[in-house]
Amino acid sequence: MTNLANKPPLGLKTKVKKPNKNKHLARVRKMPCCVCQKFGEVQYSPTTAHHPIHDRFSTKKADDSQAIPLCEGHHQGLWDKSKLAIHDNKKAWREKYGADWSYIVQDTAI
Repeated sequence: MTNLANKPPLGLKTKVKKPNKNKHLARVRKMPCCVCQKFGEVQYSPTTAHHPIHDRFSTKKADDSQAIPLCEGHHQGLWDKSKLAIHDNKKAWREKYGADWSYIVQDTAI
């Protein structure tokens, strides 16, 4: 009997190559903070990858491809207290800097 459909046997799937999300997040962490750059602030802390949270109406985290580079001060504010951290006060952060999703850059090189 020959395989007329040209498919693997049941239970065996062909591997699909997925984009490497960790590679993208590593690239985001190497970028300068987008808020410090836009507002002319000095970046004192390392860059972290932030998944946008403004105007998100579910509990599901935004896709890694939408992560933006924020310094620790603009992101968590755990040790760099010189800046307004988005996770400390979302509303005040939005009023000062705008919606976090507005900093997403579409990267076609991924």
